[in-house]
Amino acid sequence: MGLIARAERRARLLALTAGALLLAGCGSAGGDAEENAPAGRGEGPGVVAASAWEGAFARAAGATNVTVIVPPSIKHAPDYDPKPSDLAAVAEADYVLYAPFEGFAGKLKDAAGSSAELVELKLDNARDTMTAEIRRLAGMFGTEQAAESWIGGFETEYDRLSSEVRDAWREGKPPKVVHQAFLGFAAQLAGAEVLGTYGPGPVTARQLAELSAKEPEFVFDNEQMSTGTVLPGSSARQLGLSNYPGEDMELLSVYRTTAQRIIAALRG
Repeated sequence: MGLIARAERRARLLALTAGALLLAGCGSAGGDAEENAPAGRGEGPGVVAASAWEGAFARAAGATNVTVIVPPSIKHAPDYDPKPSDLAAVAEADYVLYAPFEGFAGKLKDAAGSSAELVELKLDNARDTMTAEIRRLAGMFGTEQAAESWIGGFETEYDRLSSEVRDAWREGKPPKVVHQAFLGFAAQLAGAEVLGTYGPGPVTARQLAELSAKEPEFVFDNEQMSTGTVLPGSSARQLGLSNYPGEDMELLSVYRTTAQRIIAALRG
């Protein structure tokens, strides 16, 4: 991006931010993009990620200049209320990554007058889907070599974790599982026998009866969208799992934590 274009973008941003601050009563404390930006900016395209999940995909794809809008402390990204200072990151971005359920990302781009490319991601940690999205991003960023290096290390670690979970199977049999719609990757990692799924909406009385009747051993519940006990009255053990990375924006951490929790439950 040329210096003139960046200067023009900064000028638009100053006017927009000033107006937004007036409307917002000088903004609200905490959680803005400036606070959530990584400590060290790298080279390459500027990437703004709606949440740490998109940020993790970008980092895996080889991006080093990544800013996250929604703080990792907020469990459900669509609930985030964008702040005026978030415009700064978007106005300077080359790419803005978002998921369909995060409609605010497009609104931020429009509000900031940014010419960034808006990229919709399929946020799914299933092995094949995730690696395909990472390769797609790398093609945009020009970071294919870095992405392939990351994917190679991921696949090695994934196979190791999956093997450890299978070693913990009770009597050598895969666990019988009901999982929340966005936790298919966890069942896949565990080699589980999936008896059914639920969500993302609330479990209906009919679903409750049908899923309980299948007598699952475990319910894999999504911590980001948990509504409490999923199958009350069932003997199934409910296991809280997460599909979001933390502040480190490292997808491998998600898989490692998931495997550890499943292994602990199987051995418990």
